[in-house]
Amino acid sequence: MATSCPLPVTQDLSTLRAKLQGLLRFLREALSISNAHTVDFYTESVWEQLIDLPPETVLAVLRRSTEEAEARPGAARPLVEAERGSGITDFPQIFCGTSRKLVSVEAFALAAKYYCIQNLGICTPFEQLLISLRGNQKQKTGKNVKPDEFMNLKKSHEVQAMSELISSIADYYGIKQVIDLGSGKGYLSSFLSLKYGLKVYGIDSSNTNTHGAQERNRKLKKHWKVYHTQSKLDVSGLALKMTKEKKTQDEIKYKGDTERVCNNSPTDQEMMSTSDFLPDFSGSVISNIRKQMENLHVCSHREENLCFENAFSLIDLLPIDAIESTSSQIPKRKISEANKERRKTTSTSSESNIYSPLTSFITADSELHDIIKDLEDCLMVGLHTCGDLASNTLRIFTSKSEIKGVCSVGCCYHLLSEEFEKPHQECIQEKWGFPMCHYLKEERWCCGRNARMSACLALERVAVGQGLPTESLFYRAVLQDIIKDCYGITKCDRHVGKIYSKSSSFLDYVRKSLKKLGLDESKLPEKIIMDYYEKYKPRMNELEAFNMLKVVLAPCIETLILLDRLCYLKEQEDIAWSALVKLFDPVKSPRCYAIIALKKQQ
Repeated sequence: MATSCPLPVTQDLSTLRAKLQGLLRFLREALSISNAHTVDFYTESVWEQLIDLPPETVLAVLRRSTEEAEARPGAARPLVEAERGSGITDFPQIFCGTSRKLVSVEAFALAAKYYCIQNLGICTPFEQLLISLRGNQKQKTGKNVKPDEFMNLKKSHEVQAMSELISSIADYYGIKQVIDLGSGKGYLSSFLSLKYGLKVYGIDSSNTNTHGAQERNRKLKKHWKVYHTQSKLDVSGLALKMTKEKKTQDEIKYKGDTERVCNNSPTDQEMMSTSDFLPDFSGSVISNIRKQMENLHVCSHREENLCFENAFSLIDLLPIDAIESTSSQIPKRKISEANKERRKTTSTSSESNIYSPLTSFITADSELHDIIKDLEDCLMVGLHTCGDLASNTLRIFTSKSEIKGVCSVGCCYHLLSEEFEKPHQECIQEKWGFPMCHYLKEERWCCGRNARMSACLALERVAVGQGLPTESLFYRAVLQDIIKDCYGITKCDRHVGKIYSKSSSFLDYVRKSLKKLGLDESKLPEKIIMDYYEKYKPRMNELEAFNMLKVVLAPCIETLILLDRLCYLKEQEDIAWSALVKLFDPVKSPRCYAIIALKKQQ
């Protein structure tokens, strides 16, 4: 075990509960906005029911810079002052005391900002945790390889940060075994095994994923050896050539310049300042809103699948000419000799770094000994574990003595099961995805599916120009009114899907959608369809403004879900330390927070 520094101090259970109480006071009034479905926006007159302001006012406030917003007198500043004292209780300044409609966008946005994770002060800095875990040991770098050479940039960013943390926790406990739940395509598992020498069991419910991960890992191990052999040859061969040919100063200067160019690439994204009460929503940001919300309806693992759509399979992750990239510099005879020497050392190398993909559907009651025969003291991890799997990961961790630590990044909040969502419906389910902690159970708190879906929205991405598909959502909302008026259908179980991207116009969209829904589109003449379009087009800004309010509120709902999980861990007696840690850049990877916990050492 590493000689470590004390782990960072984290907030205790009573402090976290107090923050939960304040957050609930706000969400009791605000959650109706997140729970309104945009499909029913016009059919149920959502704007008129919930907002007592013109859409132009809402959009103008959300576009305003932080300095301008804070310079305005009004109700926003007392919110922060009140929370410093007894808490935010004067909700009529945000919502009307009688109608419960939103009356102050400034106060709403400031309260939403106040109750996000970063501003509540409940996050432990990533670097501080790494330093504490490593103590006086030098950073363990593993084999010299960059993850972006083996996977796409988003997944590389996630895997590099998370594997570094997991390796540090493993060293802290002197542990070699890791269980990766919801391992999917095996990116994290393979990297932990090959780079850090850990014995990893990757468990996924999909047999297809398991078989694919096995094949990719086999090929990756083969190419990994070639990669390291070639890397060593590149260095030694270049040094030999430079010695023999006595490189000129111009050539040395060229090499130095090239290295500087490679090492000084500017970062693509900048972190948002937490001092801003709201990102600066420019007109171009709002008008560029496109893809996010409709994607949430497509598939359960959209959060994970999104980063693989254009990704290479692991066999294709190296450049096409990677194996022979320096053949012009190194004589074939020297490569052959080096490979022979490499084979000798490879054949006797340790086989402890093994990645074993397994197929099993994991629940809170899963018996790990039945799945992993050589189960020993280990860590349990999960990168973007979907829905209830994130909650069950924590429950398994608390119930199994062999699991000494957990590092879990959840996703797909809309797929969480909620204990109090349907209180009058009998259900035999005993363990739910939400809530987990005693306080929220006592409150019988329920978010609702639409609110949990809203929690998946990425405020930071919207702030940098990626956003919601306003026009496609507008098309869908108008279509719903057509279906209600012309076909007498108020609720439909079937989904339209991604017809918008395949449609040339609103008319084309309606025709294709009706056909997919099994409705007779021939009964609607073109004029009737276009009349609906013309009727609602002037009100498109209502939908645009409403969706921006949902985006602003999204981090608060995510905060609630993550605080629930953290409080659950704080309630367990045998857990020595637990925290929330921001692992990823939220623009690159919106679900960026990890729940980390360590058990007391014997």
